[in-house]
Order: sequence, then structure tokens, then C-alpha cells
Amino acid sequence: MLDGISLRIEDGESVAIIGRSGCGKSVLLKTIIGLIQPDAGKVIIDGVDITGMDERELIKVRRKFGMLFQSAALFDSLNVYENIAFALRRERKYTEEEISKKVAAALEMVELPGIENKMPSELSGGMRKRVGLARAIVYQPEIILYDEPTTGLDPVVADSIDKLIIRICERLKVTTVVVTHDMRSVRRVAKKIFMLHKGKIHATGTPEEIFNSEDPIVKQFVNGESDPREVFFL
Repeated sequence: MLDGISLRIEDGESVAIIGRSGCGKSVLLKTIIGLIQPDAGKVIIDGVDITGMDERELIKVRRKFGMLFQSAALFDSLNVYENIAFALRRERKYTEEEISKKVAAALEMVELPGIENKMPSELSGGMRKRVGLARAIVYQPEIILYDEPTTGLDPVVADSIDKLIIRICERLKVTTVVVTHDMRSVRRVAKKIFMLHKGKIHATGTPEEIFNSEDPIVKQFVNGESDPREVFFL
């Protein structure tokens, strides 16, 4: 649960949201896109408060967003082309030729040209993430949300995903919000960091400020140190 959170993310900014499991990171993402309504307060997107909107109004707001889920969330029964084209077909305003061009352009941007006919089962974990990202950017959103984009990937593949996030942010001029436990990724992609702790924003700063913080809670998390007072049952 979130408790009195207040934050501001500027257009084109690249931010990371960090914190321990259960601190509210996923709830915050769902609140930003209107999947969860806050008990109090406002969620303002481009100057418009989305709290209290009905589902039809929220659909229009969500068109501003693209999202890369932790598991990539591809449809296993659809090939790469159909997975990426899914969002465009839902709009019902593009011809098949236009859809084909947009899918090809999105795959080119994530450095996977020509794999339209492959099935998700034929892809590696890193490729699935890239296809998920292609689906997120194919309709040119203004804001991209990344939920643990490097989880389950080896360091080399994770580095390539981070570089892709940076390049897409710079080329498309999108606002980038990354939820992650990967501190190497945070150093690479974020210009600003929000750290959640027990449902509150515990710390805010640049990567340099956060990684050099003397705050014991921040320091413990970014260094991956357990609290000796805690007991874990494995």
C-alpha cells in the first residue's frame, strides 16, 4: 500500500523507482495508469486529473502509455508480428500496409528486424523483452513504463536492454519510468531516482546522490546488504 506519496515526473525525464519487494512499486505503476484508484489525492497526467475517470475516459489516457511487463507478456499463440500489431488493430484506424510498416519500424528500433514470423517460444528471454518493447512503442506513446526490464537476464543481455531503453528515450523523446531492483540498471538509465520504503517515498535524488547517500536505509538497499536484525526463513 502507498501512504501519502507525492512525486513529479517531467516530460522526457528518465526516472527509476526502487525499493524492496512489497514496498508499493507495482501499486504505484498501476495507480499512474489508472488501474488502481487512490483513496485520496490526485494523479495528474499532462495537466489532467485522471482520478474518478470512467473506463472509457481512461482508455484515452492510456493511449499515452506504453508498458514493458516483467515477463514481456507476449501472447504465446500469436507470432511476433501479430503480438506487435495487436495494439494497432485495436485502434481500427490503420490499413494492413500501415500496420506492417509500423511493426517493421518497431522491430528495427529494438534491433530485431525480420523476425515477424517467429513464435514467442522460439525467442530467448532477451528477445522476448525486445519484442515486448517493440509492442510498447509501436503506436508512439508519450510515456513508457518498464516493470523490472532486466529481471532474469544475464548481465550482458541486461546491459543491452538498458542501452535500448536509453536510446528509445533519446530518439522518441518519451518520458521513461523504470521500476527495478537492478542497481546496475539504475546507474545506467536513470537521471532521477525515487526510493520507496514502507509505502512512502523515503529518498529522492540523482544516481550520484542516492548511491553516495549515508542514509542507512538507502545505503543498505543500494549495496544489497541485509539487516542483521531481520530473520529470514529459507
